[in-house]
Amino acid sequence: MKGTRAAQRYAKAILTLANDQKVAKDVKEDMLSISKTIAASEDLRSTLASPIIKPNLKKQILEEIFKDINGLTKGVFNLLVENNRINILGIVATQYLMLFDDSILVQNAVVTTVVPLTKELEDKIQAKIKELTGREATIENKIDESILGGFVLRVGDLQYDASVANNLNKLKTEFIKSNAYVSKI
Repeated sequence: MKGTRAAQRYAKAILTLANDQKVAKDVKEDMLSISKTIAASEDLRSTLASPIIKPNLKKQILEEIFKDINGLTKGVFNLLVENNRINILGIVATQYLMLFDDSILVQNAVVTTVVPLTKELEDKIQAKIKELTGREATIENKIDESILGGFVLRVGDLQYDASVANNLNKLKTEFIKSNAYVSKI
C-alpha cells in the first residue's frame, strides 16, 4: 500500500512524542476515531487524496470533523499538511494504533463465530488467548455461518480452530483412513 512506510515513521514519531507528553492513550482514542471515520467515509478519503483541494482546506475540514481531539493530534494534521502527506492520515492512524497496542503488550485477535459474541463468550475467548499467548488481546468478531458452530481464533500468526466444521472434517478424514485400512483386510 502506497505511503505505508512513511505512515509507519510518522506513527512511531507520534507515539514517542505522545509517550513523552503522557497523552498516548488520548491520542490513541483520537487515532481510533480518525481511522474509523476515514474508513467509513468515501467522501473524506477522496477529499484527502484530491490534488485539487488545497492542503489548508483539508486541514480545516479535519479540524471541523474532529473538534474534540488532543492538541498533539491537531499537530499531526499540521505536520502532514506541511509535508504534503495529509493523504496518508488514515494509514498513520492505523499504524499508530498497532504500535500503541504493541507498546502496551496488547495484541489483536480475530474471532470468527456463527453468531455475535456475548460478553460471557468473549471473556472465555480472552482467557483462551491469554492461555495460548500469555497476553491479552483486543477482540474483533467476524461472523461466518460456514463454520457451523464453535469459533476460529487468529492471533498474529497463531490460529486455534475450535469450529464444528473443522471437527467434522477431522472426523471425516479419520473415517476415510479407517475404511481404507478395513478394506485392505
